[in-house]
Amino acid sequence: MTRVGLLECDHVSGRYRDRVGDYVDLFGALLPEVELVPFDVVRGVVPTAPDACDAWLATGSRHSVYDDLEWIGPIIDFVQRVGAADVPFVGVCFGHQLLAHALGGTVGQAAYGWGAGVRRIDVVRTEPWMQPRRDACRLHFMHQDQVTKAPDGAVVLGCTDHCEVAMFRVGAMLGVQAHPEFTVAYAEALLTDRTERIGGDRSAEALASLTTPTDEAVVGRWMASFLTR
Repeated sequence: MTRVGLLECDHVSGRYRDRVGDYVDLFGALLPEVELVPFDVVRGVVPTAPDACDAWLATGSRHSVYDDLEWIGPIIDFVQRVGAADVPFVGVCFGHQLLAHALGGTVGQAAYGWGAGVRRIDVVRTEPWMQPRRDACRLHFMHQDQVTKAPDGAVVLGCTDHCEVAMFRVGAMLGVQAHPEFTVAYAEALLTDRTERIGGDRSAEALASLTTPTDEAVVGRWMASFLTR
């Protein structure tokens, strides 16, 4: 099996862990085709070399890529080294923003406010690894920051009505703003817990959207194909 280093940029809060596990469990369920090798980046455990694994996957986080935290500088440097080595990489939510930031794009708080709940991604470009083909897909979102400018040389693959750069690729590196690893139960718990931060109306709208069927199985196949090609 392809060994994919899981760059843990955060952990699922302990109060949810008994229901959903940690990120290694969520991504393990999404990507059964690969072997995940966790690296506790948020606690300072950064891989020594880009070829320590066959590919890399960066998780979401409650933090921002522009926060002044000790572990963020080293992981930015590592992502740049992965890019230079042409090793496959996928970043999800914070990982997506990390990829853009590391390669010269820009990240900031969205003028729209929180992007939360199930939202439609319009696929604006299809590449060979994106099988089965979809013109659009629906996934869980949970973010306040987003990529406001993709890095030079990036190809935008998907956009939403609230996020122009919802999915992009640059070389062998892919960024996905949504959370294909989320379960409905986890999304509901986060939305309920963050109602005040997100705003009552938007939180209620997001909670109502959770009955919408999602396409994490399709996007999981895309990610697995990208990581193992």
